[in-house]
Amino acid sequence: MPNAPHKNPQYSLRIPSEIMDKLKYIAEYSGRSANKEIEQLIIQHIAAWEKVHGPILFDGEFIPRSRSKPPEENP
Repeated sequence: MPNAPHKNPQYSLRIPSEIMDKLKYIAEYSGRSANKEIEQLIIQHIAAWEKVHGPILFDGEFIPRSRSKPPEENP
C-alpha cells in the first residue's frame, strides 16, 4: 500500500553545507529537528513581517503558484 499524502506540503531547500551544519547545531541545542527549527524561523519571520505590514489575509485574489492549477491541455 502506498504512503498516504502528508498533510503538510513539502519544499526542497538548497542551502550551503556550512549553514545547514550550523542550523542543525542550533536545532539540536533547542531540542528540535532541523525541519522544526526552519519552521520556527519561518513563523518568526512571518510574525515580524505582519507586525510591520499588517496581517496577511487571503481574500481569494492571491493564489500561490504552488496551488494554482496548471493550464488545461488542448485536446
